[in-house]
Amino acid sequence: MIEPFGNQYIVARPVYSTNAFEENHKKRDRHHKTFLDHLRVCFSCSPQKAKRIVLSLFPIASWLPAYRLKEWLLSDIVSGISTGIVSVLQGLAFALLVTIPPGYGLYAAFFSTIIYLFFGTSKHISAGPFPILSMMVGAATVRLAQNFPGNTGSSNNSTSNSSSLDDYKVTVAASVTVLSGVIQLALGFLRIGFVVIYLSESLISGFTTAAAVHVLVSQLKFIFQLTVPSHEDPCSIFKVLYSVFSQIEKTNIADLVTALIVLLVVSIFKEINQRFKDKLPVPIPIEFIVTVIATGVSYGFDFQTRFNVSVVGKMNPGFEPPTAPDVAVFQETIGDCFAIAMVGFAVAFSVASVYSLKHDYPLDGNQELIALGLGNIVCGAFRGFAGSTALSRSAVQESTGGKTQIAGLISAIIVLIVILAIGFLLEPLQRSVLAALALGNLKGMLMQFAEICRLWRKDKYDCLIWVTTCIFTIVLGLGLGLAASVAFQLLTIVFRTQFPKCSTLANIGRSNIYKNKKDYYDMYELKGVKIFRCPSPIYFANIGFFRQKLIDAVGFSPLRILRKRNKALRKIRKLQKQGLLQVTPKGFICTVDTIKDSDEELDNNQIQVLDEPIDTTDLPFQIDWNDQLPLNIEVPKISLHSLILDFSAVSFLDVSSMRGLKSILQEFIRIKVDVYIVGVDDDFIEKLNRYEFFDGEVKTSILFLTIHDAVLHISMKKDYSTSKFKPSQEKDGKIDFTINTNGGLRNREYQVPGETKF
Repeated sequence: MIEPFGNQYIVARPVYSTNAFEENHKKRDRHHKTFLDHLRVCFSCSPQKAKRIVLSLFPIASWLPAYRLKEWLLSDIVSGISTGIVSVLQGLAFALLVTIPPGYGLYAAFFSTIIYLFFGTSKHISAGPFPILSMMVGAATVRLAQNFPGNTGSSNNSTSNSSSLDDYKVTVAASVTVLSGVIQLALGFLRIGFVVIYLSESLISGFTTAAAVHVLVSQLKFIFQLTVPSHEDPCSIFKVLYSVFSQIEKTNIADLVTALIVLLVVSIFKEINQRFKDKLPVPIPIEFIVTVIATGVSYGFDFQTRFNVSVVGKMNPGFEPPTAPDVAVFQETIGDCFAIAMVGFAVAFSVASVYSLKHDYPLDGNQELIALGLGNIVCGAFRGFAGSTALSRSAVQESTGGKTQIAGLISAIIVLIVILAIGFLLEPLQRSVLAALALGNLKGMLMQFAEICRLWRKDKYDCLIWVTTCIFTIVLGLGLGLAASVAFQLLTIVFRTQFPKCSTLANIGRSNIYKNKKDYYDMYELKGVKIFRCPSPIYFANIGFFRQKLIDAVGFSPLRILRKRNKALRKIRKLQKQGLLQVTPKGFICTVDTIKDSDEELDNNQIQVLDEPIDTTDLPFQIDWNDQLPLNIEVPKISLHSLILDFSAVSFLDVSSMRGLKSILQEFIRIKVDVYIVGVDDDFIEKLNRYEFFDGEVKTSILFLTIHDAVLHISMKKDYSTSKFKPSQEKDGKIDFTINTNGGLRNREYQVPGETKF
């Protein structure tokens, strides 16, 4: 019964142990689905289920019939044109990261968008090339291209076999893209898109920041127009920097000046777009404007001939016929492909989640995997490279008023026009301009270095994950760095659960609230009672740590006390059997002054005997271990009589920890310390019963609903034990006594019962 009283409440209910609660409240008999039940549901078929499957596989069938033509079409057209222009330029720029001719970036921009239109569930992201993925594909491409016959190791290879080397790189990039798509498609159909949860926000932020550094370094050779050998081993970024700065005197001044001017102008106008995004009807298409001007200037002043700048070069109109991937590449790049698949999905899903929350529509992670996988497979078949979504491109599509993926269709048409008709106009464009455009899109990622301070204030572990991920990725490279970062992140989770912050609780304000006794002033701790809280799962790796923290909290080792008492009991039993210790109603009389330890006759090889429960049934008296014992028999005295374990935050135990926990409970019970476990849920109790945790020594009566229930039970139990007893009575002419400090005796018949019902 709950009675409200102002901003307080009064609760009147019995003190509940788990057993008492189940007696008063009947549990509902629930049927838990088995694996076969799930399989039966999975393979069942009905018209409604078939329709649901079709709509889930083809999301366009859900939103296209409901398309508001008059309200949305104009916004989607404007957004699609703006996004299409950005897609063309980013496709050309990001192709340089893959170390293939820029024209192939247009294929990646086109096919990814078209496939995502039919299979994607996000209405606002722009599918296509992403600089980090392009860098990862390029890393695998460079590694395999090093073994190509005739490869000089130069990034700007101008020899007669340059065309063959470029064709081989395109084949490798396409094969890597196809395999990455197959992995994404398989994960989507198997409904295990949840694996991306192992890439935390801190890890993704640190990884993308480090990848942006790799992109920055990789574009220096185009900005300075230098011949830089390819490196793909760990610490390759430092070798590239050494190669760049060791030949800095060979810099092409025209390329450098053009790149710096473009980078400066793009950065300024991107900042203007960001600051005045609420006032501008559409963002200023600065990339398009700069590209048009740079192309015109390069063509008009013949930069290629006069200043020997590197340009985009010949762009063949139309599409190349689809080709089969190279299976031999699969064997060499399976690790790279898995990393590309995971990073691509993680980035796309995180961006899509932002827009789905902002515009309130559902998002299906598994369907996103299918859409991205199919897009990469088709894109790789047509000699493109892996894509996901670029943050800047998606921001353009959403901020310019895009409502649905019709905007993506319009942007794909813009890319198609460039591929089929006007691509030749971009042939005079300097590659250094494309490199500058790629660097201009890295500002948001490089600004993530500011995350370090924010994470340090909020969570030291997340900050450590960010910094470690960034360092690993910069030093080891993208593939190894990502693998090492995921391993380190999982290690931090293990570390946090292996060394939990256990605490001792006490009552605050004489209420039913219990907090860490180190945190507050007005704390009340019941005499002889310890409340110990463990805030993490207990398993094989931390059961030893849990035991040690519990021992530190109570101030003694129960196993040591148990062994000391068993040793003392042997001495007392020996004195009693030899007639050296006599017990009378007025006290005990010992006929010897001392006893040597050599008389103990203990076999150290049989130390396990000392771990057994203390059995005094053969003695005519009960021993009070906290009182003075005969002669020089010494046993550590303890004031603890009750121990409460707060397991409200313990989500599970494994078999090893159950065995260890039961051993700990037995040690306390055997030294007459009552142990109570509180706050566990029914599934936890069911698991304990399934593993036969409870027996004649560790009983189910130790389970209580809350800390306060256990504390009240202990208080009432101790009040009962200190109440007045009836006069002692003899049984079969035998009187049992307890040794007291002053040598007095107490009738053993009157002991506190094991269980007391209230």
